[in-house]
Amino acid sequence: MGRSRVFSKQRFPVGIVPSSYSKYKKLKMNSSDKMIELEEGWKVMVAGITKLELIIEGQFVGKFSSEEYMNLYTLVYNMSTQKPPHDYAAQLYERFNDSIRDYITRMVLPSLREKHDVFFLRDLVTRWSNHNIMVRWLSRFFFYLDRFFTARRGLPVLSEVGRTCFLDLVYNEIKDRAKDAIIDLIDQERQGEQIDRALVKKTLSMFIDLKVELELYVNDFEAPMLRNTTTYYARKASNHILMDSFPDYMLMAEECWNSEKDRVSHYLHSSSEPKLLESYSPWSSEQKTQHELLFLNADQLLQKEHSGLRLLLRDGQVEHLSRMYRLFSRITKGLDPAVVIFKEYVTADGMALVKEAEELASHKKVENKDIVGLQEQVFITKVIELHGKYLSYINDFFMGDIIFHKALKEAFEVFCNKEVAGISSAEILATVCDHLLKKGGGSGKLSDEAIEETLEKIVSLLAYFHDKDVFAEFSRKKLARRLLSDRSINDEHEMSLLSKLKQQFGGQFTSKMEGMVTDMILARDKQAEFENYLSDNTQKYQGTDISVTVLTTGFWPTYKFPDFNVPSELIDCMNIFSKFYGSKTSHRRLTWIFSLGTCNVIGRFDPRSTEMQLSTYQAATLLLFNKSRRLSFSDIMSHLNLPVEEVTKMLHSLSCSKYKILIKEPSTKTISQTDVFEFNSKFTDKMKRIKVPLPHVEDKKKVIEDVDKDRRYTVDAALVRIMKTRKILGHQELVIECVQMLNKMFKPDIKVIKKRIEDLIQREFLERDKENSTTYRYVA
Repeated sequence: MGRSRVFSKQRFPVGIVPSSYSKYKKLKMNSSDKMIELEEGWKVMVAGITKLELIIEGQFVGKFSSEEYMNLYTLVYNMSTQKPPHDYAAQLYERFNDSIRDYITRMVLPSLREKHDVFFLRDLVTRWSNHNIMVRWLSRFFFYLDRFFTARRGLPVLSEVGRTCFLDLVYNEIKDRAKDAIIDLIDQERQGEQIDRALVKKTLSMFIDLKVELELYVNDFEAPMLRNTTTYYARKASNHILMDSFPDYMLMAEECWNSEKDRVSHYLHSSSEPKLLESYSPWSSEQKTQHELLFLNADQLLQKEHSGLRLLLRDGQVEHLSRMYRLFSRITKGLDPAVVIFKEYVTADGMALVKEAEELASHKKVENKDIVGLQEQVFITKVIELHGKYLSYINDFFMGDIIFHKALKEAFEVFCNKEVAGISSAEILATVCDHLLKKGGGSGKLSDEAIEETLEKIVSLLAYFHDKDVFAEFSRKKLARRLLSDRSINDEHEMSLLSKLKQQFGGQFTSKMEGMVTDMILARDKQAEFENYLSDNTQKYQGTDISVTVLTTGFWPTYKFPDFNVPSELIDCMNIFSKFYGSKTSHRRLTWIFSLGTCNVIGRFDPRSTEMQLSTYQAATLLLFNKSRRLSFSDIMSHLNLPVEEVTKMLHSLSCSKYKILIKEPSTKTISQTDVFEFNSKFTDKMKRIKVPLPHVEDKKKVIEDVDKDRRYTVDAALVRIMKTRKILGHQELVIECVQMLNKMFKPDIKVIKKRIEDLIQREFLERDKENSTTYRYVA
């Protein structure tokens, strides 16, 4: 006898299976003896099958010996390989099928029909297990048929025949009873009762194993189970939604979700998990736990008056907000209602800040205060705090979900682009930056780290502003004033802000301001060279000390420089610097801007001398009184050759402000062209050094005009860039692409874009298509 493999006695009654047909060819019996007739051989097979049934049913204590098994296997082999017409392979294949059906009809069905509920499931599990054992052993008895006969005839293998028998005779009769019994157990477990989970798992394995691709499991069990789940949780939702608070209801829903997930891990097929737990698909007939508990009731839950999402946001309830996100994020579009409420709530919070700032601006107590300074404290600072608060909500509670980031952006865009007391938010934000980076501003008590952190927040906030170019223009003018008046806290913080802006909005956004800071750094080096030049020419120059800042045209704001009559005391200074600068470069021309200059002048008053820091125009005015004690308005204007408005502003600072260096007649608080001025020799001040400021008036109208002018150039450049790439494009598509390209800097007006298109056509950059007037062509 050939080598054989012994199977475990724990799973099978006994067993020895040939490892390959080739090793058993020598086992052929009676090859030279008489033929084995069908009925004669089948009697032997029936005896073996009967013994197998008795063993399976527990009615026979014992097992198959190796000899018994090999005799049955060899008998099938011999009967299948005899010469025709005595080769009985086909008949044996049919009788294999009949044997299984006979066993099911006699033993299995009667037993199952008399049992119910859990007892029915237990018997079903046993019968299914016994059936598999029987088919497995019969398949080994008839092993030769699977090796040659079924393959040659294209027939189902023996194990498939056995599975089909159970499917036809048992499953089709008991599937509804089994399904109902399992669902009843699941309902009991949902009610908190203990059930036999192993029994449910074994029963469901029958649904899974009987047919490939889970067809029976899905159609005959899963679909009814999901419908039952829908009904159960719909009923549960209706019982809890009116009585529970939103947090309590979410806690209940999460417990249900966890129990369903646990149920899947213990006895349901893994493919049921997304259908039972995850997002609801509107196009699917399958109902979900979360869909019934949360999605259908989302609005009612989130809008609960005393416990809804608005209250959770107001109080910053970490645990409940996190749970809300976890639960609703598992549902397709489940977060949409929460996002809407979040956006509305943040918008309302921001609009409340706008209203508060406007009320403060219009309050009677602020009559003599800087209105923009108040907005810095009331509006921008609180908006930054608000942004940090809700950004932390998104990152900490909502897992940084992009849909909440989008909602936050849309909400902030609403109130960040509101005017506050007639002042644009872009101007206010620029003023905040100026206040932070200016000596004596808001940075006095802040560490370098705190300043950097605040600048980072300001740049993040700027992303929500539509008119970023307005911010850039105001910032440029304020930066110029800080740098030229030496009021900047340091170059490092200035460059840090520009670096952050450049990273966020591109190099074009900061190119001019970067040039301004670079100019100031180079100017210091140039001044050091000039001082060395002066020390080498002490015999030639014994004049007034002078410090000159050379600026690059194009970086700095445009300044007016009237044909000012320079005092003789300053002419020598200017000439010596011009000579020095000419020795360094012959390709640049100096243009003197006296309105930006300052002078330190010693005033010799009767009480004592006082050093005064003045503008160049102020100093030139006072120098006139070295020659005349009294001068009229017209005399001063003619000597200085300055516009009326400049002279008026300057004389007001010298005669009507805190420092009355000049005495005005008549003594009024306003300047008139008929006024006469006299040097105040009795002037005194407790300080030995004073600064006489000029009233600063920022020409907002001029800033807006400059921005509008730059926008026209920017729109032209965008249109040409698009058409150069696309060559031919329809009007609507061109406008849309242009808006998308410009939105990063400002929100373009569609009417302006249309005007610029017409202008480009007139300038022959574009032309209309001859066949379609709404289509444009790029003219190379």
